[in-house]
Amino acid sequence: MEGRYEQFDPTKLNILPLDQRRNLVTIDDVLQVGQTHMDLDNDDLTIVADAVSAANKRGASVVLMIGAHTIKQGLSRYLIDFVRRGWISVIACNGACAIHDYELARIGATSESVADNIRAGQFGMWKETAELNDIVSAGNADGLGFGESVGRAISQSQFPHKDVSVFAAAWEARVPATVHIGIGHDIIHQHPNFDAAAAGQASYRDFLIYARIIENLSGGVVLCFGTAVMGPEVYLKALSMARNVAAAEGGEIRDFTSAVFDLVKLEGDLHAEAPKDTPEYYYRPFKTILVRTVRDGGRSFYIRGDHLETIPALHKALI
Repeated sequence: MEGRYEQFDPTKLNILPLDQRRNLVTIDDVLQVGQTHMDLDNDDLTIVADAVSAANKRGASVVLMIGAHTIKQGLSRYLIDFVRRGWISVIACNGACAIHDYELARIGATSESVADNIRAGQFGMWKETAELNDIVSAGNADGLGFGESVGRAISQSQFPHKDVSVFAAAWEARVPATVHIGIGHDIIHQHPNFDAAAAGQASYRDFLIYARIIENLSGGVVLCFGTAVMGPEVYLKALSMARNVAAAEGGEIRDFTSAVFDLVKLEGDLHAEAPKDTPEYYYRPFKTILVRTVRDGGRSFYIRGDHLETIPALHKALI
C-alpha cells in the first residue's frame, strides 16, 4: 500500500570514497595506555574506582556508557583496556561510536568537518562508512546485535588499524558492546543501503542484552562518560524493566553506585532534583543518573573534567 506522502529518493545521492575526505582525527591522535595529559585529583574518583573493584569481586554489573567523543578524543586504547581487564560488563554506545570506531580501524582516520561538508550536502556521504549497513544486516540475519555485528566484522577483517577498535576488542573478549540507535541520527542512515528493519532489530537486541546486564546491578556501578541523551534514557528504561521483574520475584535493585563524568558545570545540591526553572533540570545525566535512580538506596557522584583527564585517571585509579 502506497503512503500518502512523497519520500526522498536516496538512490540519487552522490556518494564519494573516504580518500576524498579531510579528517580531523587520525590514528596518531589515539593515545597509548598510560599516556595522559594530567592526573585528575578527585576523592570521588577514588571512591568510584573502589566501587568498580568491589563490584568486580562480587560479580555485580559494571555498566560503562559512552558518547562518541571518547573515541574521537583518542581514548580507544583505554576503553579497550577496560574491556580486556574484565573491569566492565557492558560498554553501551550510540551509533556514532560504531562509525568512528569502524573508520579508525579501516582507514586510520575519522571525523569529518561538518561545517565544511554540510554546505555542499556532502556531509556523511562516504562509500566505505556505509559498509556498516551491510555488516549490521548480515549480523542481524545471524542473530547478532548491532555491536556484535560490527565487532565481528572488524575482528575478522584485514583492516590495518583494527587493534584500536573497541568493538573488535569487545567481540574478542566476549564483553557486550551495545549500540542504541535513533533512526536519522547517524550518517549511515542517509545511504540507500540502509535497512531500517535490520538496524532496528539489531539495536533492539542490544537493548535487551543491556537490560539483562542491568538485572545484575545490585552492588554494581553505572559509569556515564559524556552521553547526555542516549545513555541516561536507555539506562532509565532498562532499569525500570529490571526492577519490574525483580519486584515480581520478591527482589529489588537499589544498592549501587552511579557516576557521571562530563564538562557541564552543575550548580546546587547534586543529590536533589533541580527546580524546573533551572537548566540543570533538563540535563538528563543529573536528574536521571545522579538523583532519580539512586534516591532510594544508591549513591552517586559527579566528576567534572575533560575525558582526556577523567578516563585515564579512572584507569590509573583502578590499576
